Amino acid sequence: MTDVILRHRPDAGAVEEVFVNSNAQSTLKLGQARGVCLLALARGGVPVAEYATRLVKKALVGTGAAEKTQVQAMLKVLLPGVKLAGADAADALAVAITHAHSMGAPGR
Repeated sequence: MTDVILRHRPDAGAVEEVFVNSNAQSTLKLGQARGVCLLALARGGVPVAEYATRLVKKALVGTGAAEKTQVQAMLKVLLPGVKLAGADAADALAVAITHAHSMGAPGR
């Protein structure tokens, strides 16, 4: 993560807020990965925004109760020609788009 930050010099980072699912092991691993990302961004001096899952879904699909398949379908509309490299990549793109849209919002 540090290498990616140093190579690309992002202006900002965005992460999805932690949610608790039925699999404790998955939740723990997600928290650890998220922590690594937050630390690398902080060490690189990159400001970070956090977005709730429902907000990300609402920003892309129009409803916070959207299914993953609906989010992925909207990503294909917004980013034609992009091949999604799995659900995690789709989630990351959705958070990035949410962040890009929020940066243009009043008060940001």
